[in-house]
Amino acid sequence: MDYPYEAKYPALQFAAIFNTNRCIGCHTCSMACKSTWTFSDGQEYMWWNNIETKPYGGYPQFWDMKILKLLDSAHVSQEKEMTWNTDKKDVKKAPYGQYDGMTIFEAVQHEKPEEGQSRVLGYLPQDHEWSKPNIHEDASPINTKEHDAMGFAKEGVKLPVHDSFFFYLQRICNHCQYPACLAACPRKAIYKRPEDGVVLIDQERCRGYRKCNEACPYKKPMYNGKTKASEKCIACYPRLEGKDNIISPEGVPVETRCMSACVGKIRLQGLVKLDSNGLWEKDSSNPLYALIHEEKIALPLYPQFGTEPNMYYIPPRWAPRNYLMQMFGPGVQQSIDNYTYPTRRTLAILQLFRAQREIIYKFETKEGPKIYEREVTLSDGTKKMLEVFDDTAIGYNKNGKECVRVTVQEPAFERSAKFLNSI
Repeated sequence: MDYPYEAKYPALQFAAIFNTNRCIGCHTCSMACKSTWTFSDGQEYMWWNNIETKPYGGYPQFWDMKILKLLDSAHVSQEKEMTWNTDKKDVKKAPYGQYDGMTIFEAVQHEKPEEGQSRVLGYLPQDHEWSKPNIHEDASPINTKEHDAMGFAKEGVKLPVHDSFFFYLQRICNHCQYPACLAACPRKAIYKRPEDGVVLIDQERCRGYRKCNEACPYKKPMYNGKTKASEKCIACYPRLEGKDNIISPEGVPVETRCMSACVGKIRLQGLVKLDSNGLWEKDSSNPLYALIHEEKIALPLYPQFGTEPNMYYIPPRWAPRNYLMQMFGPGVQQSIDNYTYPTRRTLAILQLFRAQREIIYKFETKEGPKIYEREVTLSDGTKKMLEVFDDTAIGYNKNGKECVRVTVQEPAFERSAKFLNSI
């Protein structure tokens, strides 16, 4: 892949997993971020964290459809295909196959937008595209199955794919390994922090050329008309540094605002070690590494862009596979099957999602008794018997101290008759 700068990899990389199957679309994460970072003049339209309803929603509107169209046009003009070669698999570098198409860094050489900069393929959203951050919320494609006289489908929806569907997509800055915003900035005002890989914009160097807004395929750098500079998600880095003494008196790293406010418990955040080649070092005790590289249930968003994003997603079980493969790559089928038929280890780690504020550096599991079993159907129609055990997941913070202990079966408490109807 063509990238204008020599890659320099941080010692640790900020990363996270979002479980789209659990999100309830409450926007609590968005409001937590908004009330902390983007409540000032010039930031009214800024939503560093946003939840959008797919397939129709987006912020800015149609951001992914527009960059995909530009990328497709570049391939058509060069008579190339934007395809994945699933035969070329590498356990560490390309576990699901190799992308044979052009990335946004290469496609710009063949498909330059009008008045666009030449380092990264992109476009600058118009003002009206930044309105309505939750546009088309809960809107789904029309159910094409046969309907009765009242307009209801005669046949109900069922897994593995719903005929009419929508799902919530959680979005923050991906703090990419190869940031498009960094590559495009003529002022070199954007950089990755060497201690945690967080991508930041130097407000003193930025002159508001908006090349980062144009280049980022996820449209997460945003221009402030008051300060005449661009701003973006900073991954709440004071919290990553352990400097939020109110919730971390011991000085250990804690989750970002959007993560810690999540009602649906869909988020798991952490820091992973990188080797000299920018690949994740093997660390089976890190819950992020375990779920992404060993259990293989989480995937990056639009990996074909070439930025190597560090936010990963567990795809929704009910959405059409072709749509999900365009969004998350060829690992979708395996990811959904591994989530539908999880290992004991996967189930245990899933209980750690949003279970505490301190970042989990290591985890371990303790086996418990069998509590449940049922037959599940995988994507290819194969039926398997899923056995669930009441195992315990234990998480440890940066200092090696236990910070959370949860069981697969959540405890239930029965209210006494004396307080049966009381609040």
